[in-house]
Amino acid sequence: MVELGKILADFKVEILSTGGTAQCLREAGIDIQEISDYTGFPEMLDGRVKTLHPKIHAGILNLRKNKKHQKELKKKNIPHIDLVIVDLYPFQKQLEKKIKFEKLIDYIDIGGSSLIRAAAKNFSYVTVVSNVYDYSNLISELKANKGSTTIKFRKNMSAKAFGASAYYDSVISNYFNKQ
Repeated sequence: MVELGKILADFKVEILSTGGTAQCLREAGIDIQEISDYTGFPEMLDGRVKTLHPKIHAGILNLRKNKKHQKELKKKNIPHIDLVIVDLYPFQKQLEKKIKFEKLIDYIDIGGSSLIRAAAKNFSYVTVVSNVYDYSNLISELKANKGSTTIKFRKNMSAKAFGASAYYDSVISNYFNKQ
């Protein structure tokens, strides 16, 4: 994450983050903006609501060539979000630990899944990375394209993201079905 953060900073990418990632990047000397500062709305419900905000999702989901979308964004002062990197809560790892149900459900990621799906849907404009093993691929892509990504790369990452989301949901579904 730190290596990727430094590359993003080198390309003058404004980084939005939450929690542990924000702390890690900040400790590495990388400028970040907390999501709550960006949205003007604090995390709530013990961290259950962090990224579920129109300023985040409108920034991801807008169609850059749609004049109506751009007019709405300008009116609400919402910038584009062109890159989404999410590591989902480790539900499966917690499941393997056989922790109590009440604690286990706290590892069902809602905001992260929503971010992944929104970015994957809008792959024409947005790059999504949903697996830490793709960080090096993203770094190579950014270096090769002067801080940008190609449509081929975005489509590939989108397909991987939908697969990761589907797998994540299937693990949760299988757990609940066994109950």
